Amino acid sequence: MQKHFNTAGPVHAKQHYCIDPVSRVDWEEIQYLIEAGKFFVLHAPRQTGKTSTLFALADKLNQAGDYTALYINVEAAQAARNDVEQGMRTIASRVVEGAQYRLHDLRLQDWLEDAWRTGETSVLQTLLTRWAAESSKPIVLMIDEVDALVGDTLISLLRQLREGYIGRPDVPFPQSVILCGVRDVRDYRITQGNQEVITGGSAFNIKSASLRMGSFTLTEVQTLYAQHTQATGQVFDAAIFPALWEDTCGQPWLVNALGHAMTWEYKPARDRTQPITLEQYRAARERLIYSRATHLDQLADKLKEPRVHSIISALLAGKTTDDTLPQDDVQYVADLGLIEARPQLRIANRIYQEVIPRELTWTKQITIAYEQAWYLTPQRRLDMPKLLEAFQQFFRENADAWIERFDYKEAGPQLLLQAFLQRIINGGGRINREYGLGRKRTDLYIEWPIDEEQGFYGEVQRIVLELKILYKSRETTVVEGIQQTAGYADQCGAAEAHLIIFDRRPDVVWDDKIWQETATTNGREIGVWGM
Repeated sequence: MQKHFNTAGPVHAKQHYCIDPVSRVDWEEIQYLIEAGKFFVLHAPRQTGKTSTLFALADKLNQAGDYTALYINVEAAQAARNDVEQGMRTIASRVVEGAQYRLHDLRLQDWLEDAWRTGETSVLQTLLTRWAAESSKPIVLMIDEVDALVGDTLISLLRQLREGYIGRPDVPFPQSVILCGVRDVRDYRITQGNQEVITGGSAFNIKSASLRMGSFTLTEVQTLYAQHTQATGQVFDAAIFPALWEDTCGQPWLVNALGHAMTWEYKPARDRTQPITLEQYRAARERLIYSRATHLDQLADKLKEPRVHSIISALLAGKTTDDTLPQDDVQYVADLGLIEARPQLRIANRIYQEVIPRELTWTKQITIAYEQAWYLTPQRRLDMPKLLEAFQQFFRENADAWIERFDYKEAGPQLLLQAFLQRIINGGGRINREYGLGRKRTDLYIEWPIDEEQGFYGEVQRIVLELKILYKSRETTVVEGIQQTAGYADQCGAAEAHLIIFDRRPDVVWDDKIWQETATTNGREIGVWGM
């Protein structure tokens, strides 16, 4: 069977290129926690490899012979919400089915009927107690997708596990329980049927540790791609890997999705004698972003959550510093995989930097009537002064109404310009984005191929735009912004550079907000635009 890059579901070593899941966690730490009889949490962002790791841990424990380890997934009980009986029927049945099919233990089906006589609020505890009493080995139970549960069902699950833990050793119960999900249990905000809100930490205060799975390392990314080369003989240009690392920071789904896009979705690459070039990688990256794949849709959906909104909005607007943001919210958004908190607060990787503003402005992009051809010179170069003049007028006519409709109003001016540019440049060039928390600016780097046939293999027009909100005086903002813009242009090797300053003061009339001038610094000419 020909292996391939996995973009959906758990890893299967016979089918997929993969990194050993056990190597991605601290196995020594997990062994210690299990031997000590601890209940703990393993969490990581979606499509990072949690389920694959749990399967691998269960196999390793069972093969060693010291424990009976069982993996179950309880996501199906989400629909029960506050119906504890329905939720517990689903969860208990997952234990029974798991024991039957994964461990070939048929006894739990009969025990479940007896356990139900104790009622839905203790049926799982009773079933696990009976199993532990009848088992010749200590039991390790791994419960996946716990944080998908809501309401009284989740509260009941956590409390039954807690009561079983507290009753040991007098009353038999599993040696160790591992709760697995996207979030740490401390971040569960559970609304009961009576509308009382309980935190996961209070309902499950027996947690001994929270282990977080990280992304791939650069070495693991290279090892994964080397497996494709070893299997097929097809090589990747070494220049791909620095770009791949910056774009993904090792996020496993992104790494696999880009591998799949390069080696299969790009049909000429199915000829394995053809090497994969850096430009083919960049094209695959753009296709992935445009595809709005399920993983990226799930990411965009998280942007609607209030706790996520506050952090991402601050990053997009660049108007605050990380010490002014709620620490719990920062950690929560980091646990979701949307940001990195160290060494500096930032959006997690370059692909997410691209996806987030595109998703936030999608409806704006498709309703902007401007066309790309209007802003091309006869030499097929982008006429940036003409484009920015048009945006000045567009912004004057639409800013108040459109920004008011943005969920992310604080970053509205920057997002509106990005929507406008995306509408013009999409399908021909690229826009790269940088956000600086506390720097009060957003940097855009535009790459535009001059020759359509040669594309990015030929001459490329490179343009830097620096976006700033006016907080200080106009003069101070211009002086600071010119230096920053020139520095960013030098860094990118861009021949053209523009500084755009948004004035959102309500007491200033539009005629005073709209202006344009040219500045020169160190021999570089910079267009300065007021909006």
